[in-house]
Amino acid sequence: MKGQIIKLLEFTKLDKKELDALIEIPPSHELGDYALPCFSLARKYKKNPREIAIEIASKIKLNKDFEKVEATNGYVNFFVNKIKFAEETIGIISKKGDKYGSGDYGKEKVMIEFSQPNTHKAFHIGHVRGTSLGESLARIFEFCGNKVIRANYSGDTGMHVAAWLWAYNKFHKKEKPKEDESWFANIYVEAAQKIQDEKNKKEIEQINKKLELKSDNKLYRIWKETRHLSIGSWERIYHELNTRFDVHFFESEVEKRAKQIAKELLRKKIANKSDGAIIVNLEKYGLDIWVLVRKDGTVLYSAKDLALAEKKFKEYKIQKSIYVVGSEQQLHFFQLFKTLELMKFKNAGKCIYVPISLVRFPWGKISSRTGENVLYSDFKKELVVYALKEIEKRYKLESTELSDRALAIAIASLKYSMLKQDPNKVIIFDPKEEIKFEGNTGPYLLYSYARAQSILEKANYKILKKFEIKDVNIYEKKLLSELARFPEIVKDSYDGLTTNLIANYSYELAKAFSEFYHNCPVIGSKEEQYRLRLVDCFSQTIKNSLDLLGIVVIREM
Repeated sequence: MKGQIIKLLEFTKLDKKELDALIEIPPSHELGDYALPCFSLARKYKKNPREIAIEIASKIKLNKDFEKVEATNGYVNFFVNKIKFAEETIGIISKKGDKYGSGDYGKEKVMIEFSQPNTHKAFHIGHVRGTSLGESLARIFEFCGNKVIRANYSGDTGMHVAAWLWAYNKFHKKEKPKEDESWFANIYVEAAQKIQDEKNKKEIEQINKKLELKSDNKLYRIWKETRHLSIGSWERIYHELNTRFDVHFFESEVEKRAKQIAKELLRKKIANKSDGAIIVNLEKYGLDIWVLVRKDGTVLYSAKDLALAEKKFKEYKIQKSIYVVGSEQQLHFFQLFKTLELMKFKNAGKCIYVPISLVRFPWGKISSRTGENVLYSDFKKELVVYALKEIEKRYKLESTELSDRALAIAIASLKYSMLKQDPNKVIIFDPKEEIKFEGNTGPYLLYSYARAQSILEKANYKILKKFEIKDVNIYEKKLLSELARFPEIVKDSYDGLTTNLIANYSYELAKAFSEFYHNCPVIGSKEEQYRLRLVDCFSQTIKNSLDLLGIVVIREM
């Protein structure tokens, strides 16, 4: 339809790309199906937007695809032929199926780095937000024609690991290491509490130095074993969150090259020595001092990130590197990108930072055995309990099936709550609200899909090539309009590197389906075949939309 509108506007001699970018879907269906805002045309035509809209609307020669065109408050509003619109929308969705909404907007090889848990520490609720966002962006990029490499980057060396090893050797040496993030988190919290003591701090610094130099074989063996178990504890979590990684980078792998880069920058006078440390002075760019190597010779993650950027482009031949990392690291990434630029790194401009903000709770920070952080595994258990209560209110199920559904609903509630908001805004997560089966929640979207599947199953639905549409009522039209919006929502999400557009679109689509369902009888009605096609198109589109969010649909709640 957008293409048809551009043809109708050929007489304006406006650039086709400009028109494509300008044409939008109005916020209310009463204002039409598509609109051309004329405000940006005021300078070109030397008239006010209202006059431009009236003039353009008066000159348009409508074809059979449209019922009417109106000029309203600086907009040219287009009203499509409802029956033709319904036929075309249903036809396109039925033909494309799970590819509906996809595009060929990019043909790049893109690496998206996300999640980034550190070994020997907690996988906390904040990691879920970054993991969910990164996986969703990866799916959107793939859906839009790109080759995506999912990358994880973890700190497996440094002071936090040295502190953990120190606490383990001091207080837990007799314990058999476990593949359990709770066990690792508890020891780390203990270490963090005792690192304030100056004597302990010096001991930990010595361990950090030995670890980097690999000079203590016994220490290195313990590090290697516990590192392996710590990484293994993430596998179940990633499986539950419906994500995977093509490559996993570790700080220990880039330490050597990081030191070399720091020395190279020193030789080139991009870096300099300050009190024995190697730094890059970025104060004239408003980016403060960036320390690469401590005065004791141990390398910091700043220099490691320089080495990692080099490794990504050199070894994986990517065209773009996207970092999905906490907003508290914003200065670090600005420093990283500026230093890459000063190094004349040819791909500096192809590095993109997507910041993610904190997750909080209505009652503030939760105090748990991991200190200020809430373990993913602990919080998931709470959500599953909430989900079980909601399911048991409605259905009687076998315990295994009940547990599987509860987990799926809990994960959907968690992921959707993380993705429906702007990633750079703090999330206030209320478990009791987000697990509900109604409202703007993940479970509500799963319920909408399951309800559509139930209708199709009861009707023993099979797609017929021919079906007749005699009329399109207001509820059908609203649902059709939402279905038709999906490709544009995907494109906008891809361009804006955001997931909340797709998440909130999913909710609007589910609401439109709910209104249709409650006002339009399907099975046994005169319009049964047409309406079953509508239900099927909704089912496919909501499934595609949720899949882009990394949420797995279930056929029954």
